[in-house]
Amino acid sequence: MTGGAQQGPAGAVRHKPQHGESYAARAVRALRRTLSSSAAREVAEITRTAEVLQRPVTTGRQIAVTSIRGGSGKSTVAALLGTTYAHYRQDPVLFLEADPALGSLPLRLGAESLRWTTSEIADIVKPDMSLLDVTGYLVQLPDNAWLLPASQGRIGVMLDSRSYERAVVALRRYFGVMVIDCETLPAEVGRVALASAHGRVLTAPATPEGISSTHSVLQWMQGLPRQVIAGTVVVLTELVPRSGLDLGEAVQRLRSTGVSVQILPYDRHLAGGGRIRTDLLAHPTRQAAARLAADVFQLSQQRH
Repeated sequence: MTGGAQQGPAGAVRHKPQHGESYAARAVRALRRTLSSSAAREVAEITRTAEVLQRPVTTGRQIAVTSIRGGSGKSTVAALLGTTYAHYRQDPVLFLEADPALGSLPLRLGAESLRWTTSEIADIVKPDMSLLDVTGYLVQLPDNAWLLPASQGRIGVMLDSRSYERAVVALRRYFGVMVIDCETLPAEVGRVALASAHGRVLTAPATPEGISSTHSVLQWMQGLPRQVIAGTVVVLTELVPRSGLDLGEAVQRLRSTGVSVQILPYDRHLAGGGRIRTDLLAHPTRQAAARLAADVFQLSQQRH
């Protein structure tokens, strides 16, 4: 590792991002808010969510995001989570990538360069280093947030569970929240990250196959120590508009295993790929991201 900046994924492909919902949908939403009392309820919900997200922590919270298959929106959810924490909290937030298989988290965060990696940082960070010293090895993002990528966009970079654990131990005292984008299960690093995290997010596509396979994994997780499933939030990601799936029935089925369930609605901006711009997210998407962040953050502070 040279330590020099490398061309990051954000500049590889340029495209014009579109808003998460159409102009007509936004206009209808604005009219409904004007003619109903939903605006007051929305403000109250935002206030409650902000209170949860801004709670102080005695030790940094580690929130692991994983899935059981690719294409379920894992890195997208990790990006939305960390961005939400960085927006609401005053302490530093770290995005830590533990998926070396050319993960998309740096691209979703708009990282223009990739420097030191997760597998290397454990040998660099020393106990006497300040936050300023440590962040010199990380990729700076808006709102007091930082990124530690798992690779520099090259196939073959390895990250084993021991290196991952050493990196987390070295970094956790510097950040109020660490959002960890893990490998898909049942990869070893992903299992280690889930076991040691304070909160867990399992993403699943909102499809019949996604619901069925996720339910099977949750049944397996019921045999693990209780805190694992009690501190888990399942996120059903709508990858296409109007899929026809009965989401209410799907949510009930998954909740029967003991997990919390949230829904990330279809969003044209997210579906387009590339860097996530919060100003272009649909209003329901921003609300869903805030609810998810508050839900998993609250669970991460509970004793199960």
